Amino acid sequence: MSNNQAAPIELGTESVGKLLKKYAVPGIIAMTASSLYNMVDSIFIGHIPGEGSLALSGLAVTFPLMNLSAALGTLVGVGASTLVSVLLGQRNYETANKVLANEISLNCIIGVIFAAVCLVFINPILMFFGASANTLPYAREYLQIILIGNVITHLYFGLNALIRSSGNPRLAMGLTLFTVISNTILDPIFIYVLGFGIRGAAIATVLCQAMALSYSLRYFAREETIPHLPKGIFALDWRIAKDSLAIGLGPFLMNAASCIVTLFINQQLLKFGGDLAIGAYGIANRINFMFIMVVMGFNQGMQPIAGYNFGARKYTRVKKVFKITALWASGICLLWFLSSELFPSALVGIFTNDPKLIDIADKGLRIMNPVVFLVGWQMVSTNFFQSLGMVSKSIFLSLSRQLLFLVPLLYILPSFWGVQGVFLSFPASDLLACVTTLVLIINLFRKFSKLQDGDEPTILGSQIKQ
Repeated sequence: MSNNQAAPIELGTESVGKLLKKYAVPGIIAMTASSLYNMVDSIFIGHIPGEGSLALSGLAVTFPLMNLSAALGTLVGVGASTLVSVLLGQRNYETANKVLANEISLNCIIGVIFAAVCLVFINPILMFFGASANTLPYAREYLQIILIGNVITHLYFGLNALIRSSGNPRLAMGLTLFTVISNTILDPIFIYVLGFGIRGAAIATVLCQAMALSYSLRYFAREETIPHLPKGIFALDWRIAKDSLAIGLGPFLMNAASCIVTLFINQQLLKFGGDLAIGAYGIANRINFMFIMVVMGFNQGMQPIAGYNFGARKYTRVKKVFKITALWASGICLLWFLSSELFPSALVGIFTNDPKLIDIADKGLRIMNPVVFLVGWQMVSTNFFQSLGMVSKSIFLSLSRQLLFLVPLLYILPSFWGVQGVFLSFPASDLLACVTTLVLIINLFRKFSKLQDGDEPTILGSQIKQ
């Protein structure tokens, strides 16, 4: 039996703690590298001589549209990786192959349509998302290149998730590290040496992802890889596509909501604080994103273990992996809280040397993060529901913090505290989301307590067919 065949089987037999370490550590390294990947562009752009502050603000304006693009990628990729984990637990390798082919076809179709529409209407879209006459040229230059490579981005991240879910987290980590290192090397060359400015950062990003994608396609083309690409044209199987999209709907709506919320944030920041306030939020968001991605790394380690054992009806192992993951994620968020409250100036100074921008970002970071130590287990819970195919709960938790809580607060609190009210909206919505999640996760574990290993999971309301 090959290593690729043995890897899924160990998900149901090896110690849960050892498995989480094996799968989460590469995931954490990969996701931390991914956050650094995003930070690298911001750091180099922020230090462009004479225009770094406005360029950084222009980059921040592109975040909503990039979040929407990521949302469409997760709609396909997360659903496919979850299905593959469960199918491997059921030893249904033929269907897992079809899921892989479907993911490639769907990503190509969605990616091309999205990029084409956005390129045609790029100026009005960016103005709607908070660009001013000063920041629009920078935002447009960066986003045009990113949109041209949109299909590459979708396929790279989607296949990377499938590599991890199919039992090869180290390869997934290695590909992510490759993109980070190569992007760090290429960014200064394209930005400073070749004089492409902010456009150079986008070119470097797309090139690095294209190289990683080419290796991923070669990996899945091998017949000994499970799953692997079937021969022939990748015609869509609409039944598989429906199941995959249904499972990915929760993460999609979360990222789509993030796009909408970032739009509201940018508009409020522009209204109460101007272009520099948007740039300051972009810096704070990048710093927070680094810690969020570490938690997501734990979630990625948990996902194949939870999905496989749920498919194998080993509920004791499913519950155990959740508890261990939630504990470690909470520890990361405590470190996040301490860093942002004790050393904000040092963190912000990495991105810019503009005193005004540093001052706004420093204050914003302190205000945003007083309750982030509670966020870790909430993020794990949302991912846990998604890993088990509990679409409605995953969707609700994905939307509650951003749309139900954050958006109203973004328009209430600034009326009293101006630009600081925008930043205050974040801890208030975090607290409300944690309370909501606690109610749902307690109810889920009460249902789990009624199940024995091997029982039908119908009591849990999962939408993944056994």
